[in-house]
Amino acid sequence: MSSTTVRVTRNTWKSLRDTAEQTGMSMQEILEKAVEEYRRKRLLEETNDAFWDLKKNPEQWEEELKERELWDKALADNPEKNK
Repeated sequence: MSSTTVRVTRNTWKSLRDTAEQTGMSMQEILEKAVEEYRRKRLLEETNDAFWDLKKNPEQWEEELKERELWDKALADNPEKNK
């Protein structure tokens, strides 16, 4: 696995070191997991923001509801196949 150097504050480094000691994981593993968790959190926040923006626009929200109806009908076409 290739790697590179990233500068972090002394407090962040200490926190990584302490967490590594407590968990038995490497600092790199902890940092990788933390970054992935943050990436997923941001994705959900952006998705929620987009959803609320859509809901604020009555025309677009109506289109969304109609599309959901179509998908619900399509999924119900063959319930045995969708199990």
